[in-house]
Amino acid sequence: MPLDELSREKIEDFRTYIEDSVATDDRYGPAQRHDQEDESTLAMRFEAGPSCWFEVVVRPMIPQIRVGFVTDDPMISEEIEQAIQESGGSMEQFVGLGFGEAGLDWGDPPVEHFDEGGEHFYFATALELDEVPDVDLTEIRNKTLRMLEGYLIAFGPAIVVEEE
Repeated sequence: MPLDELSREKIEDFRTYIEDSVATDDRYGPAQRHDQEDESTLAMRFEAGPSCWFEVVVRPMIPQIRVGFVTDDPMISEEIEQAIQESGGSMEQFVGLGFGEAGLDWGDPPVEHFDEGGEHFYFATALELDEVPDVDLTEIRNKTLRMLEGYLIAFGPAIVVEEE
């Protein structure tokens, strides 16, 4: 089912808000959009280093927002898995600690870890919406930014690029 004009406007406002909110934070690279043509997945990626990005995705057909980390380098994915294992906790606890430091009270958020045909490796947490226009709610926007910050706090140390 295609998006109606109101939903498109609300999603565009949400995306612009998220992009503008992190635009002056040099911990995030510039926003890049990676949208599916059928509008089922509308992704914004912020470079985190070579071959890795922090990502905010609107999935209007579900409806949901997904925030996380993505890489196209299987070695980076394995290094992050190792860092999580060495933390002594679960993936949920690892991300939950980052969320806590970002000011979000969500101790053990669900974390999906999957790959997309062996080309992209994801660690992501979904934020369910009642309906697409909810992306316009201040609470949803703030929570999304806290989630993005939480992923940066949790995953940032594992993706530090060492200079030669």
